[in-house]
Amino acid sequence: MSHPRSTVDILKMLDRSNCGKCGEATCMAFAAKVFSGQRELSECPGLAGEGAVAAPGRKSPAREMEESVAALKAALAGADLAEAAQRLSARHEAGRLVLSVMGKDFAVDREGRVFTDIHVNPWILFPVKEYVTRGQGLPLAGKWVGYRELPGGAAGHGLFVQRVEKPLRGIADQYPDLFRDLLELFSARQVENQLGSDLSIVLHPLPLVPVLIAWWRPEDGIESDAKLLFDETASRNLSTDGIYALGAGLVQMFGKIAAKHGVR
Repeated sequence: MSHPRSTVDILKMLDRSNCGKCGEATCMAFAAKVFSGQRELSECPGLAGEGAVAAPGRKSPAREMEESVAALKAALAGADLAEAAQRLSARHEAGRLVLSVMGKDFAVDREGRVFTDIHVNPWILFPVKEYVTRGQGLPLAGKWVGYRELPGGAAGHGLFVQRVEKPLRGIADQYPDLFRDLLELFSARQVENQLGSDLSIVLHPLPLVPVLIAWWRPEDGIESDAKLLFDETASRNLSTDGIYALGAGLVQMFGKIAAKHGVR
């Protein structure tokens, strides 16, 4: 078995309950400290036995998808989808919970089966599971904050910058039409610029978890920059781990869009 290659690899070894018994606010925060050498994996109270602390090998995409579908199915077993629809600004039709994911219909039933025209990846299944089972359905506050400002986000902020915001900046620099295509493909909308940015657009990966992308053009020797901002209620409608997965997944998707257009 290989050593963990990232904080996410360590996170996959935990139960993601965010119980706080280790002294950290979230499992993501604990995983980040383990990866940086500040904590030991064995300090997680949820792990037991030597087998639990052995790092798993890298999983294949097919295996990750299989596990994501299984987790979604287990989470929805016995769930009241009609209540969830009312709570989460969604619809309940023909026994299915219908969410708007990136402006497209995304339906799930109590068996964990997915019905949608969009390409389904593990990165969206985990946030959907978290949103349906843990989302409080709070209305949006209209105040945008960075990942670091979300509860439990400070510990994982460095990783978020490295794995989400820096790659996003690189994609935007190489692919100047990125934001135009996001507006056209995913019902995004341009809004008043935030934090003095040159461009700000809002996407809705989930109904009550919008994402604002702020971008600064390079100017007078200053590099470009890009940031993902979230409504301050985001962590009440989606776990901090789910928000991280959402951000990382969006950037992965943007990279594929850029590659499709011949950008490397």
